Amino acid sequence: MAPTREPGSGGGAGLDALDHGILKVLHRDPRAPFAEVATAVGAHERTVARRLERMTADGRVAFVAALVPEYRYEGVTAEVAVRCAPGRVHEVALNLAALEETRSVEVATGALDVFVELHAPDHDALLTLVDTVIGRLDGVVDIHSAVVLRLLLTASDWAPYDDEPTDVRRHAVEGTALPEPPAVDELDRRLVELLRRDARMSTTRLARELSVGETTARRRLARLMGSHVLHLRLHADPAVLGYPVEARFRLGVPHSGLAPAIRLLAGEPALRHLVVTSGSTSLLGYSSHRDTRDFREFADRVLGRLEGVTSTETALLMRTYKRAGFASVRG
Repeated sequence: MAPTREPGSGGGAGLDALDHGILKVLHRDPRAPFAEVATAVGAHERTVARRLERMTADGRVAFVAALVPEYRYEGVTAEVAVRCAPGRVHEVALNLAALEETRSVEVATGALDVFVELHAPDHDALLTLVDTVIGRLDGVVDIHSAVVLRLLLTASDWAPYDDEPTDVRRHAVEGTALPEPPAVDELDRRLVELLRRDARMSTTRLARELSVGETTARRRLARLMGSHVLHLRLHADPAVLGYPVEARFRLGVPHSGLAPAIRLLAGEPALRHLVVTSGSTSLLGYSSHRDTRDFREFADRVLGRLEGVTSTETALLMRTYKRAGFASVRG
């Protein structure tokens, strides 16, 4: 894999070296105790707690906890491009970000499109959402949708502080299948909901809220965290971590060329999202970079080496309205 370079100590959004040190530890283990983080960064526990509180209070950092429906074969995920009338892009993007079903909403260079990732319970619900909800928004001119057939990489597999790939990325690079997802029951779902409210909630409190023994709560948590179906992670916009340039690309790759293309792309640490979709452009990916030169080098080194590609479309994100379910821009 290409090397991952450390974010600049003064880089993203006014963070200093201590902030980055704290985030580095929490990126690896979002539930790491403050004492452990303090030891790793050489600061007092109160300082670490105060720094993290400041970063979460102003919205630069959050914690995400959710079961990944794609890995559990639940519902349908779609990538939707919404063509807007001139002068209506911002309004449409805000309305799309307000929908509970949308995970991400962004505007990129190119046509007057707003790009949306959404999740629906089934194909009927997807059709209703696309046609009768999104299609009726003021300012929407046209809609193009593609269903996600295979989830390969997510933001949880983007590791700006580490060279070591996640297990999911390693499987993608090696071209091997992920393990079968563990069974998830109602107790697991309640546990995840508690973590969604407070990802760093103590095991003692988790057990109390679930009305189970602490050993049971700890075992359930360890089983879920050890699998790929639970995403429990530190969330921050790439720009906050020193990667302000984000790119979106769609590639037309014939089925016979998918496997080598996926292995090559997955080996690039800059990639933070990669899916196989329906439609003529079968691969959709996102990458994060320190500057436009970094992106250009990535495009030459990676996209230029892919064989059998029938079409390539790249764009740079201009504004992100929603990411991982968090609204980034408000009216």
